[in-house]
Amino acid sequence: MTHRTVDPAGLYPGAPYHYGAVVDGGLLFTAGACPLDAEGRVVPGGAPAQARQAVANLLAVLEEAGGSAADLVKTTVYATVSERSELVEVWAAIEAALAPARPPSTLLGVSHLGYPGQFVEIEAVASIPPRALR
Repeated sequence: MTHRTVDPAGLYPGAPYHYGAVVDGGLLFTAGACPLDAEGRVVPGGAPAQARQAVANLLAVLEEAGGSAADLVKTTVYATVSERSELVEVWAAIEAALAPARPPSTLLGVSHLGYPGQFVEIEAVASIPPRALR
């Protein structure tokens, strides 16, 4: 099985991993989309703002691979929040950013994520249409 890596030009170039990999057949596996700006800084503004940035970064990977939110087959959302109501706020931001797509998803509250001040990370699998594979 072969694969092609996906690294969109607009995302932080210093990440120590590829942002995605498309395997034969068009399955795209993404790294956790973090709420980083192009300089590698965690965006300010709390968990909902970070959720929107993480989705924007995820959509950049999907677009670079030839897909869109409609091609998502699974997401896993990790959030370091202390209240269940904050999980709902994170989910609302992600749901709005992905609409009208509604992929199967898991939302988890976790104790820590990789970057200082990071509240949200989104991992995804997508099925890229054969016509879009580059």
